[in-house]
Amino acid sequence: MGKRLISQRRGRGTTTYRAPSHRYKSKLNFNMGLNSNTGTVTKIYHDPARSAPTAEIKFNDNKIIDIPASLGIKINQSISYNKLNSANSGDISKLENIPEGTLIYCIEKTPGSGPTFCRSAGNSARILAKTSEGILVELPSKKKHLFNARCRAVIGTIAGGGRKEKPLVKAGKAYHIMKAKNKLYPRVSGVAMNAVDHPFGSGRGRHIGKSKVAPRNAPPGRNVGLIRARRTGRKR
Repeated sequence: MGKRLISQRRGRGTTTYRAPSHRYKSKLNFNMGLNSNTGTVTKIYHDPARSAPTAEIKFNDNKIIDIPASLGIKINQSISYNKLNSANSGDISKLENIPEGTLIYCIEKTPGSGPTFCRSAGNSARILAKTSEGILVELPSKKKHLFNARCRAVIGTIAGGGRKEKPLVKAGKAYHIMKAKNKLYPRVSGVAMNAVDHPFGSGRGRHIGKSKVAPRNAPPGRNVGLIRARRTGRKR
C-alpha cells in the first residue's frame, strides 16, 4: 500500500500543515468607526505571518491598529483616517475619497470587512474610475474589479518589494523560509512518484498517461489534477 496523497494528509490537519498562528504578532484591521481621526506610527516591526513589514498606528483616541507598512513610511509619521481627498502614503480612507489614479493596497471586499485584497510585499492596486455603480480598481493581477465606494483602503505601495531579488543560493534557505509558515517543502511532483503513491505516478518518462481532469464522482484520494477544467484537449 502506498502513502497517502498530500491532499489527503492536508485534510487531516496535522501539525505539518497547520499554520503556526501562535507566533503571529498582528491582525490587520480597520475597526476605527466612521469618524475622522489622526494617528502616529509608533513602531515598524516584522511579523512572521507577513511578507512585508508591519506598522503599528496609535490614534488620538488611543485605538491601535496594524497595517502592512507603506513604502517610505517612518516612525512618528502622521497618518490620517477617513480624510477627504487624502493622497498621502499610509493614509486610510474610503475609495470615494481617494483621487483617481492613486495607488492603494489593503482594500476591503465589503464596507467594514477589513483588508482583503492586495496585502503582500511590493503590491499595489490603482483606482481607474469612479462611476455611479462603484469604484473601478485595477488589481496587481491586472484584473479590474468594481468595489463599493464606502470600502476603505490604504494609500501607497506595500514595502518589501525587493525581497525576491535576493537569491536563495542554497536549498536550506528555501527550507527555512517555508518552515516559518509551516509550508510543505520540498513538494514532490505526482508524475515523479510510483503508481502506488499517486494516480499520476509510474510509466516511462515523466508523463501522466491519462486525463488530468478528475472524474465527476472521484473520491477524495483521486480528486487530483485539473478540477472542473474550462477546456480540455489540444488547442487548435
